[in-house]
Amino acid sequence: MFKALVVEKDEESGKTSAAVAEIAEADLPAGEVLVAVDYSTVNYKDGLCIGPGGGLVRTYPHVPGIDFAGTVEASDDARYKPGDKVVLTGWRVGENRWGGYAQKARVPADYLVPLPEGLSTRAAMAVGTAGLTAMLAVMALEDHGLTPGDGPVLVTGAAGGVGSVAVAILAKLGHEVAAVTGRPEQAEYLTGLGATEIVAREELTEVTRKPLEGERWAGCVDAVAGAMLGRVLKQMKYGTSVAAIGLAGGAAIEGALITPFILRGVNLLGIDSVMQPYDNRVRAWSRIAQDLPMDKLEAMITPATLADLPGLGRDILKGQVKGRVVVDVNG
Repeated sequence: MFKALVVEKDEESGKTSAAVAEIAEADLPAGEVLVAVDYSTVNYKDGLCIGPGGGLVRTYPHVPGIDFAGTVEASDDARYKPGDKVVLTGWRVGENRWGGYAQKARVPADYLVPLPEGLSTRAAMAVGTAGLTAMLAVMALEDHGLTPGDGPVLVTGAAGGVGSVAVAILAKLGHEVAAVTGRPEQAEYLTGLGATEIVAREELTEVTRKPLEGERWAGCVDAVAGAMLGRVLKQMKYGTSVAAIGLAGGAAIEGALITPFILRGVNLLGIDSVMQPYDNRVRAWSRIAQDLPMDKLEAMITPATLADLPGLGRDILKGQVKGRVVVDVNG
């Protein structure tokens, strides 16, 4: 028997509840690899799955946790052997199959990525889906021509999980980083990560019908969408790109016009981390080990245990989680 955060649903009321409980290895879903989990983390999707409505969960009881890192305990796949360090993000683990909020997890071998040398399981979960998404966004901007010295790169939702990692990576690579936040008290945290400019959220949330605005940004990692993305697109420099990774401000791009695309050649790049192909995952994790400053990563971490998760699930849905939560599932 081992500990897990289990979400149960009351069939009469339809309400769900989450609590730490004991489960057996035999309860785990089928898969080629059994992993002794060291750490997990907290993402927006986790908050939805933990919350009272159950969010993305369809079958109960359920163990959430869309990310985990740990050590292979048993494997029926030749690619992995006991003792190997591995990381898992995406593939709808923690949503439609049991995830990482447990001391053990069993998953298909194809879902795993070998942990890069020099990156601990704790650091991997300080990165997690949020950090992987940030790295994929930076790589996409680079693939479309972004280089240091081109001008300031804007990061929206900068104090959140994806934004924090994006700021730190971009700064280490030598970019000027402009960080957008609606929380003025986070300015010192963001400059500590390497931001050279703090942009108040209010500067970019007004919807305008102007076809274009002055050229300001050499690139953008956008976690907000909504009215902010509509404004940012009009402020991009010629031939530059926005990597869209979230929709905290709504799925629509309010006030957007076609003009930035056809008059300035701006690119809007969609970033998906859930179904990302294996080779690109390996490439991204390798870049994370190389280009994410570990001292800055440490500054983002808030430690937690399984017992803290119900409260953290509520907090992240309210936008009240800063940086990266690292959950010690054995703590």
